[in-house]
Amino acid sequence: MSSFSYALRDSATMLRRNLRHAMRNPFVTVGTIMTPVFMLVLFFYVLGGSIVGGLNGGAKGSTEYLNYLVPGIILMTAALGAEFTALGVNSDRTENIISRFRTMAISRGSLLTGHALANVIQTLISVTCIIVISLLMGFRPNAGLVEWLEFAGLLVLFALAIAWLAVPLGLIAKTPSGANSLSLIIGMLLPFFSSAFVKPETMPDWLRWFVENQPFTSVLETLRSLLTGTPVGNNWIYAIGWSVGLIIVGYIWARWVYNREPSH
Repeated sequence: MSSFSYALRDSATMLRRNLRHAMRNPFVTVGTIMTPVFMLVLFFYVLGGSIVGGLNGGAKGSTEYLNYLVPGIILMTAALGAEFTALGVNSDRTENIISRFRTMAISRGSLLTGHALANVIQTLISVTCIIVISLLMGFRPNAGLVEWLEFAGLLVLFALAIAWLAVPLGLIAKTPSGANSLSLIIGMLLPFFSSAFVKPETMPDWLRWFVENQPFTSVLETLRSLLTGTPVGNNWIYAIGWSVGLIIVGYIWARWVYNREPSH
């Protein structure tokens, strides 16, 4: 068996391990659903009347704003996976699980890959729940089968990018609270400073520049265009480019931190 085959086998084993942990602790998956649901309710029912004026007018609670808002909530759902991935990796580190696996004849990167792939699966489950809830609230996407498949493909790619950024954060944090704080930059800060809730045109020029050029916005605008049937333009190029780039950076960073950790 080749080293690549061993790596695949060991990664699959670690993926099953993490999924079993998630099944024993369903509050992790529930947490990635409840926070976006809270944000959806807050921005649509509570703040929607004030915000919708920046979306070319409309009545409070209009379908227009809901259709604009839901893709942003979906992206936030994917981003929140960073918190639970970082906490899971940090738990393995602080409880010396990583040190034990180092002494075993397994692929060195399989533990990290298992965490990343488990995050993608949990993200897809959470996003599916968010979409169902949004449809019940009145969300009306205008996407055909091809658009839904493209939406799912980009979402998986972006979720993988988020996961590989979260893995090294969990490794470098000294405590679970530290891992949680670091991951919030990805899970909460960047989604808020994107086009998730309002159009960038309504923002000050200095903030608008950052919002329009950070990775979350290009991914979000591509997902929004696919769901609403509007032209994607060049956003998909930047969305895929950012996602692939973040996967590469996160993977290299994670392996570097993992390999420099001393064995116990």
